[in-house]
Amino acid sequence: MNEHETRAIVARFFDAVEEGDLDTVAQIYADDIVVWHNSDQIEQTKSQNLAALAAAFERLPSRRYTDRRVNVFDGGFVQQYMFVATRPDGEVIEMPVVVVGKVADGQIKRIDEYFETGGLARLRAPLA
Repeated sequence: MNEHETRAIVARFFDAVEEGDLDTVAQIYADDIVVWHNSDQIEQTKSQNLAALAAAFERLPSRRYTDRRVNVFDGGFVQQYMFVATRPDGEVIEMPVVVVGKVADGQIKRIDEYFETGGLARLRAPLA
């Protein structure tokens, strides 16, 4: 994929996640995608990650990816952004995140996602 195609798939992916559009995310993911997070160091399959996203969409109905910065390299990308979400109790959480992705044939093949763990703990904290 060239730089323009990679940038387009990255934008489409993050827009779909922001909008809660699991169908588009599923189309963008390769069937054999691997998704890894620094918070648990577990590799997820496509179906596992889609289920995790669905649960996150329920828990955090309002979420945005702001200050998106994408750098493209041969076969992939690095995106830095600020994840902004509103918990059901009204608390707004801002958390810096970095994603390293691999792409091929118009799809994302791998995602390694690095969350700022303090923000992640606040997102996961029990509701009052």
